[in-house]
Amino acid sequence: MRPTRATVLLTAGLVTLLGLPATAAAAADPADLYVNNQAGCSDTGPGSKTAPFCRLSVAAKLVKPGQTVRIGTATPQEESVVIDRSGEPGKPISFVEDTTSWLLHAGVAGDLSIKGASHVRVSGLTVAGNIRITDSTDIELDTVDHSSGHDTELVVGGASKDVRVLRGALHTTRIEGGAERTLFSRNQIFGFTDSAAVTVQDAPGTVVTNNTITGHCGTPLAVGGGSSGSAVFNNILDVSSYFECPERVQRTGMEMAAGAAVGTRADYNLIVGDAKITLVAYKWAGKSYKEPAQLQAATGQGARDILVPVHWGEGTPEAEFPFIDSADATAPGALVPDVMGQRALDDPWVANTGKNGGFLDRGAWEYPDYLSSVGVEVDKPWAPVGTKVEVRARSDSKWPSTMTYSVDFGDGTAPVTVKQGDGDRAITTHVYGSPGDYTVKVTAISVTGKKVTTEEPVKVTTAAPLTAAFGVDQLLPTSTHPDAMGVEPLTVVLDPTKLTAAPWPVVRADVEFGDGNTARAGELRSFEHTYTTPGSYAMKLTLVDSKGAKSTVGRTVKVDYAPSGYVATEPFRIKDSRTDGKPVVSGLPLDVTLPAHHRIPGHPLSGSMASAVVNVTVTGATEDTHLTVWPSGQQRPATSNVNVRAGGTSSNTVTVPVGGGSLAAHLNSGKADLIVDFVGYYQPNAGDRFSPLAPTRVLDTRTTGGALSAAKTRTVKVAGVNGIPADATAVALNLTGTGAKEQAHVIAYPDPAKRPATSNLNVEPGKDKSNQAIVPVGPNGTITLFTNSGSTHVILDAVGYYGKDGKALFTPVVPKRLADTRTTGKVAPGATTTVAGLPSNALGAVLNVTATDTTAPGFLTAYGSGGTLPGASSLNTLPGRTVPNHVTTPVGPGGKVSIFNSYGGPNHVITDLLGYFTTG
Repeated sequence: MRPTRATVLLTAGLVTLLGLPATAAAAADPADLYVNNQAGCSDTGPGSKTAPFCRLSVAAKLVKPGQTVRIGTATPQEESVVIDRSGEPGKPISFVEDTTSWLLHAGVAGDLSIKGASHVRVSGLTVAGNIRITDSTDIELDTVDHSSGHDTELVVGGASKDVRVLRGALHTTRIEGGAERTLFSRNQIFGFTDSAAVTVQDAPGTVVTNNTITGHCGTPLAVGGGSSGSAVFNNILDVSSYFECPERVQRTGMEMAAGAAVGTRADYNLIVGDAKITLVAYKWAGKSYKEPAQLQAATGQGARDILVPVHWGEGTPEAEFPFIDSADATAPGALVPDVMGQRALDDPWVANTGKNGGFLDRGAWEYPDYLSSVGVEVDKPWAPVGTKVEVRARSDSKWPSTMTYSVDFGDGTAPVTVKQGDGDRAITTHVYGSPGDYTVKVTAISVTGKKVTTEEPVKVTTAAPLTAAFGVDQLLPTSTHPDAMGVEPLTVVLDPTKLTAAPWPVVRADVEFGDGNTARAGELRSFEHTYTTPGSYAMKLTLVDSKGAKSTVGRTVKVDYAPSGYVATEPFRIKDSRTDGKPVVSGLPLDVTLPAHHRIPGHPLSGSMASAVVNVTVTGATEDTHLTVWPSGQQRPATSNVNVRAGGTSSNTVTVPVGGGSLAAHLNSGKADLIVDFVGYYQPNAGDRFSPLAPTRVLDTRTTGGALSAAKTRTVKVAGVNGIPADATAVALNLTGTGAKEQAHVIAYPDPAKRPATSNLNVEPGKDKSNQAIVPVGPNGTITLFTNSGSTHVILDAVGYYGKDGKALFTPVVPKRLADTRTTGKVAPGATTTVAGLPSNALGAVLNVTATDTTAPGFLTAYGSGGTLPGASSLNTLPGRTVPNHVTTPVGPGGKVSIFNSYGGPNHVITDLLGYFTTG
């Protein structure tokens, strides 16, 4: 325990005993030096507050008389410090802790030595090693903490004079021969050897006053040799057996050698033992005395010493706290503390047995009332206006009869002062004159003036019937803490607290959320609920108050996904059934875990993501089939995302809402391996906005640079060109492979030095294949392309970008079919079909477009209805094949998208909606 600091030194007896000279008034102090080994420190710098020294040893070599070295609370340097410079009378050099924290302390990680110095003050430091003071004069150690190591010691020796050790937490202490007039006051000293905790040897004029000294298996205090003219007052000498000492069953509280006893005075000490030992109070000038009365009779010393043969709590109640109000406040070197509750206080339950009726306590600390908290009870914290409200207060003070309380009712009336007296609580009443939410503030005030305050809310209501009402808000992650709560999409908060009229406290609240789920509480509070599917839900709230009144209210609430920004990530694989042995099988939906928080090692992403963007690859299918991906926990929609032929490999980008931190995948028929690569995610109040573009060609290797070769990379400029700003964070691209020499895959990724183990497009010889990719922008506005085998031509068409200046946020939807020409007729070559059903304010849309029943190779191009047909494609059609692609496209007026069929042949076109972009 670190002793509390104090300020008042009773010097009359000390000056008489030690002959200390008075000091003249100090001149103006020079500038302080600072030590703090945080970033920005320098051992060659000025040692100023803004540019401190890193090491204390450097400052110790430079400090001048009158200067103070202020030591910060950063980690101490692993060094020992030597102080060998001196101050002057009235202008000491000082080393002080520079902090206001009660938890962190400045310190020295090694030894601290003061050698041949004078007029030095050390205050507030923690020292991990030994402390040695040799051949030094007028040295003061104040509130030095030496408790971090068990085998350390404090030594005062050589020709040292007038050394003062005050308010410290120390270990084994020795005052050696040659030292004179050493003062120990208000220290806690704990010995860790079998010898004495404090040893004084041939050190005349030593004063040991108001310390708590505990031995290990040895004597707390031993004064030997020629230590004449010393003083031992007001100490607690504890010989309790905190450790097993089987060979030392007899213990001694104080030892005083014959030469040391000459002119030495001892009184008002407390010697404490325990039931495990035979306690001898003194060995004085070669003789043993079991009781203070025996010592007094023989020597005249120890007249007011107290012997407690067993530790308090083990003996009689009257002996439990004998150190309180029983010391000599005029003893040599007595420090009377007066701050932080360590003021000398008159305990009202203990008689004043100190000298002249004084109430100073024995030992290192004053026993305070320990006021730290106040409890407040309001009998009617919720009641109609005009009701009498009773406030009861009680603190943890051990002296309740000394306590007063100030009660402020928070309505502008004057605070009331109440005395607790000898009762259990302080009580007062009040009647509020108008409805409102008030705060009762109760301040407990101790006899020392210490104050502790507690507040309690009081709700004063209008006298009216109970009327239930509630509001509903969507719960979203915040922009400042986008993942602080891990908010799942479709989470709402039903809050009746602001709209309900309740004259008396609500004791029961029942909620029906409209999806079969309910909740109950014993108070009026808000309720949080997560729906599995968007929709309109009939909610109902029933309240009952403390008087038995009941009120029910219902309303229908629409629950939907919230507009979200895009968070780009480096692509990584989250599912590969070829390695985990869990393929997708017809009739058995398969859950794919998303990287929310730490669910996927190495990829801790937000638990608040609303929708995920993944690249899904189906390979090794046992028959022609298609795969559907949708949010886990919802009904499987009548849509598809990947179409694959038996034995083939096909991939597609999928944007899908998150359900319970996972996605569901279902294979229409047969069995196949499933590979899922995570690309990025959308989240409310996070990420970047999207700006759609009419498809714009960025790269065509058929005309520029030649085909992409196996194991070679191609860097492509995508930001700062083609209408995409240089600070774009990600680009949406339609990636087409053509002229492939063999089956292979193509990867598009941001950093050329970090190629991921993922893929974006699977190419085949003789077939044009497309897939959309959302790729974070890499160095200098580029992305990198790579193919693992053979060679292939690559065509990149930009369809939009994400950035801080983007226009729109994304709202996901449960995959929904917008159009299917199999019910209306094929789209002829050169013709356009118009797809409606998007919100009228949509700027862009994310679609899954599928071409089927194709008779000739060609392509489809999606663009905003009413706009100009761009010279780029959205997907490539293959005869006899069903080809899907993830398509991001602008939306025209009225929420419409046009899809153009090239001149290759007629096609059926199926359009599924995955989400849309609005200004938010």
